[in-house]
Amino acid sequence: VQLVESGGGWVHPGGSLRLSCAASGFPFSTYAMTWHRQAPGKERELVGRITSEGDMRDILDSVKGRFTISRDNAKNMMYLQMNSLKQEDTAVYYCKAAYRLKTYWGQGTQVTVSS
Repeated sequence: VQLVESGGGWVHPGGSLRLSCAASGFPFSTYAMTWHRQAPGKERELVGRITSEGDMRDILDSVKGRFTISRDNAKNMMYLQMNSLKQEDTAVYYCKAAYRLKTYWGQGTQVTVSS
């Protein structure tokens, strides 16, 4: 199983970024996936979940209405569209898969929101 995030970077407050997670090594289309983030000095937290059918679940309250999770099962890709970014969204963002009782994480992508 391999998960590779991309799309992070630096953005002004109010800006947007789209993160991508490329998945391989397991039947992606049949598994739910999650995005997490970890800010400096804080614990990693769940940003949200997407079912195998593409429904968002368990979205973090602080990002509701600003972040959207989507997936393309034909391409084995998951996305996190982040709009109206705030400084408190600064973190390393990770995608995660749970497959055959094991948990797999990507290497993470840094998102920095700053003026």
